[in-house]
Order: sequence, then structure tokens, then C-alpha cells
Amino acid sequence: MQEDLKKLKKIILEEVSRVKNLQEVQDLKIKYLGRKSELTNILRRLKDLSAEDKIKFGKLANDFKQEVIVALDQIKSRLEPVIKSGGELDLTLPGQKFDLGHLHPLSQVQYQLEDVFSSMGFMIEDGPELESEYYNFEALNIPQSHPARDMQDTFYIDEEKGFDPSNRLLLRTQTSPVQIRAMKKYGAPLRLVVPGRCFRYEAVDVRHEATFYQLEGLLVDKNISLADMKSALEIVAQKLYGAETKVRLRPKFYPFVEPGVNGEVTCFLCHGQGCRLCKKTGWLEIFGAGLVHPSVLLAGGVDPKEYSGYAFGFGLTRLVMLKYGIDDVRLLTSGDLRFLNQF
Repeated sequence: MQEDLKKLKKIILEEVSRVKNLQEVQDLKIKYLGRKSELTNILRRLKDLSAEDKIKFGKLANDFKQEVIVALDQIKSRLEPVIKSGGELDLTLPGQKFDLGHLHPLSQVQYQLEDVFSSMGFMIEDGPELESEYYNFEALNIPQSHPARDMQDTFYIDEEKGFDPSNRLLLRTQTSPVQIRAMKKYGAPLRLVVPGRCFRYEAVDVRHEATFYQLEGLLVDKNISLADMKSALEIVAQKLYGAETKVRLRPKFYPFVEPGVNGEVTCFLCHGQGCRLCKKTGWLEIFGAGLVHPSVLLAGGVDPKEYSGYAFGFGLTRLVMLKYGIDDVRLLTSGDLRFLNQF
């Protein structure tokens, strides 16, 4: 009986695939599901089987019957709209094309940066978004009383069991904690970039969002200077914005680097002449950087007397806004296809 069902199934499905109109659908229903059909004859033979075989082959036959019904109903539902519209179905035409998705603009810029840094020998690293205060602050030379804590007041996680008030868990405010984790894991020398999502307790507006994206970079080796850092970041800026792009560094304080700098590039829109995008200055601020503070190297298990290094951080969200002229940061995480389909 099982072999009979298999043969019948093959025959029916072949005939269903050749159906061209609703009349043929109806004819097949009568032929294979009617009172005098071969399938009905097979079902009638169940009464001669043992109780155990009745259950086994009865379920098999009923499942097969439902499969035929579904196949015929699908053909019917596909033909009916064509018949009602007065058209004819041409089975040689290609099927309906489905729209494919594409990378989010944040992902596009992130992958572009990853390719640039990979070509320069940097590895791509990742780290947890749920961090401890130690990795997020203390190990980065930001002690409990440091005023930078106020600027990065964020989302803390309470734990009922094993809660340590001196080392709370929080959603990371920056990708910098991965610097410490990577130095402890790989030692020195070391080259890496860390793209990732960060969180801060922000008053949300067109320029601020509680969730944003960064790309952090770290190089640790012997005899590293600001000149090494600037030359590497110039290559990145030129890959992003063109071969004529220039980089300038201005002093700025960051707790985890010394000295710290603010990195700016010539405006890619006006090429340094001054426009609305660069606020008539000719320069765009795109990264913060500096030489790694000795305390940070020590926290990572690296001897600052033997090694030095530089670190930098790009605001991926800001880079995307500048690149595409987006004036509201909230659009990037809105999920609105009217916005996303433009990229």
C-alpha cells in the first residue's frame, strides 16, 4: 500500500504542475479525490488490514490526501486573480521578483573602516556590551571621583546576589574597555580596532541618542609617537574622504591618553573652503585620540617603560551623519524603510 501511495503521489504532482486553468484543477479533484478515484480505492482497502496497520497506513493516506488538496488549492488561488482580471496565465514568464535587503548605512561605514584598518595590519576585536565599572572606568584611568563619570552617567544593572557596590555592572559607555581586555589577552605588541554599540543616559534630540556606535583603535609597540598615530589616521581619512584630505590635531583632554588630541579633517563637501556642514571652518571633527596613558598600559598588563602606544575613537554614528548629510541621529535607529531605502 505504501508503494501504491508513492507512485500515485508522483503521478498526481506531475499532473498538478501542468495545470493551466481552473477547469483542469476541478478535473484533477474529481479524478484523484472523488468517490471513484484511485486514492479512495486505496482508503477502502484499509478495512482489510490489522488494527496496527490501519493506524499506520490510515495516517499516511490521509496526510497524502491533505497534501493533494493543498497543492490544488494553491494552484486555484494563483489562477483565480488572473481569470478575474481577464488575463491569461503564461507559465513561461519568470516568477515575481522579491526585493532584497541591503546593509544599514552604519554597517556600510563600519565595514569600510574595518577593511582599511585590516589592510594596515589591525585585527578586528569585539567585547561585551554589559561591562563592569572596573573595565569601563577604573582601568581606563577614570576613578570613582573623576568628573568624567558625570559626563558618562549611564545605565547600571542591579544584582540581588553577589552584588558588589564598588564594581557595579553597566551598559558600556564606550568601546574602550576592550583595550584592557585585549592587552590582557594578547599582550604586546598589539594592533586592533573595536567596532560596537555603546549606551549613555542622554536627553534624546536630533544630535543625541541613548544608543550609538563607535569604532575604537589601539596600537601598542615600542617607541610609538604621535607622528605614528597621525600618519595612520591620515591614511584612514584619505580612504574615507579622498586623497586630498588633510588631518589636524588639537590638544584635548581624555583621561585614558596623555597627551590627548581632537582630530579634524578638511571638510569633504567644501574641501576646506567653509560651508554649512563644517560651520564655515573648513574642518570636521571626526575622532579623539592620543598616546595611551601609562596607567592604562599597566591595567592591561603591559610595561609602560618598555612599550608605548596610541588609541583613537571614531563616532561611527557621527561619521554616517556627516557622510550622508543626515541631520537627525534618531533616523538611524528608527527602522523606517522610507529613510533606509535611500542608502
